[in-house]
Amino acid sequence: MCIVWEIYRNMRFHVVTLFPNMFESYLSDSILKRAHEAKKVSWFFYNPREESKDKWKRVDDRPYGGGPGMVMTPDPILRAVEKINKKIARFKKTKVKTVIFSPGGISFTSTIAQEVVSKKTTDIILICGRYEGIDARVKKILKAEEWSVGEYVLTGGELPAMIVIDAVSRHIDGVLGNNLSPEENRVSSHETYTRPETFIWKKKKYIVPEVLLSGDHKKIDAWKKALENIN
Repeated sequence: MCIVWEIYRNMRFHVVTLFPNMFESYLSDSILKRAHEAKKVSWFFYNPREESKDKWKRVDDRPYGGGPGMVMTPDPILRAVEKINKKIARFKKTKVKTVIFSPGGISFTSTIAQEVVSKKTTDIILICGRYEGIDARVKKILKAEEWSVGEYVLTGGELPAMIVIDAVSRHIDGVLGNNLSPEENRVSSHETYTRPETFIWKKKKYIVPEVLLSGDHKKIDAWKKALENIN
């Protein structure tokens, strides 16, 4: 993925990851691609392995106190973030948020995504852990927040970073092309229908709920709210 440092108007995502190529497919298509081309968002990748002072470019070591696996060492990550901050310092009126992904972090929600944009954050640093996690001193030094995207464990922070980029970008003005587009701004019933009105599958009919065909938007909203409460 070609990385060029440009002045983008709305949001810059800085991702510290050992596997930057994992992002290429997801970010190079659909709405996010168009948002990037329109200079609404931008993303940059920093591999901590490139910052390692170790002869073998190692970025992990055995945990103190014993236990399985390896822990990412602080120095390469902090050097990568230092490089990011030097670049950010070139711009005026910046507001930076630093995030480490962890299963024990606060739950990332649509509300948090909205707040990132509403508080005029210009740069968000997303640090992707691997192995058994990141040395706890990194969080303390950077005063970073810990976010979790669910009550499960992943092999790394790359998928959570993609989720955050996607969820935050949706709330940036102009990314979706229509201010009415974000599902977060609409009553969500988790049931949507389109044409045809009657769909036949293996000789069985599946019909759109009558209320959705009524044209009565008050009744439709009430139906959606009732369904949302059931769910």
